[in-house]
Amino acid sequence: MPFGEKPVFLEVNRRQFKCETCEKPFSEELDFLTKKRTYTKRLANQTIKDVLKNDIHSVASKGIVTTEEIERMLKDASEELTNLKPLNLKRLGIDEIALTKGHGNYCAVLIDIDTSKLIAILSDRKQDTIRKNLMEWGLSVLDKIEEVSIDLWNGYKTLVTELMPNAQLVADRFHVMKQINQELDTQRKKEKRNVEELIKQANSVEEKVKYEPIIEGLNNSKYPLLKNEDDLNQEQLNKLIQVKNVSPILKKMHELKEKIRTIFNKTNDWYTGVFKLGMWLDRAKKYFPNSNSTIIRWFDEIIAYFDNRTTSGAVEGINNKLKLIKRSAYGFRNFHNFQIRCLLNWHFNC
Repeated sequence: MPFGEKPVFLEVNRRQFKCETCEKPFSEELDFLTKKRTYTKRLANQTIKDVLKNDIHSVASKGIVTTEEIERMLKDASEELTNLKPLNLKRLGIDEIALTKGHGNYCAVLIDIDTSKLIAILSDRKQDTIRKNLMEWGLSVLDKIEEVSIDLWNGYKTLVTELMPNAQLVADRFHVMKQINQELDTQRKKEKRNVEELIKQANSVEEKVKYEPIIEGLNNSKYPLLKNEDDLNQEQLNKLIQVKNVSPILKKMHELKEKIRTIFNKTNDWYTGVFKLGMWLDRAKKYFPNSNSTIIRWFDEIIAYFDNRTTSGAVEGINNKLKLIKRSAYGFRNFHNFQIRCLLNWHFNC
């Protein structure tokens, strides 16, 4: 309790009584204390708020409560989340986040796209794990889902088709662009390696000088090529012009990359989307063979984007916040505690 500028603590003795009939002892009930707890509900709520902004150790270092008490507070608060079910869910986003970067250890993330709220975070992204969680929602929830935004993984596609027959699958446009950018960057690296090899094999200074403008144009060209052209500053635009002058292939690939981005940005109906995307595929098959094959395999799901322009943008935003929580999660001893912390960020009501 605040008193002036000083924190004040009141020590309350919870009285004990004995039943006159059975003679069993019991403690009196106080509405501001949870049963078998030595701290008030108000202190627990304030502590949880502090933990959600910081981490367990920094809050415990204030000396008001211990790390064990904080974990107990989080556990008590999480009991209200046990049967958490989405209400009025129309558009669902499914994605994953790496628990340990570079180790292939992923957990699935389920999000309400319309409210930008985390619904569930699961210990892995196996189909059985996700299926079990979705089935706990019941048919009354699953049958009302109209759209599901996913990345380009068949596991998610199979689950949605099986459990949500009324939902339209939508392939996230940002994952499509990610694959196109990866293929463009692979070609950039390949061309740079080839030129460097030619310079090593050159037999004269004159021959080496011939390749210098090419290698200079390719150096530091990653972001000017991959970043949206509209967002480039003047220095990056100059570098883009330079790399296009020394590499006709990268020039064409960059133009195709910007073209499909324009298609996604400015097409507002699926019929026009089919026509424009078909034209792009015909022009790009020589330059983007892998992306071309992926888009053809996922054509229906990609075209579905143009109906309501549903993306996983909200999903990516939440994933970024989850990564911040993960970095401070050294105060949590297992995945369950991390899961509780994540859910409380969106569902804690003090």
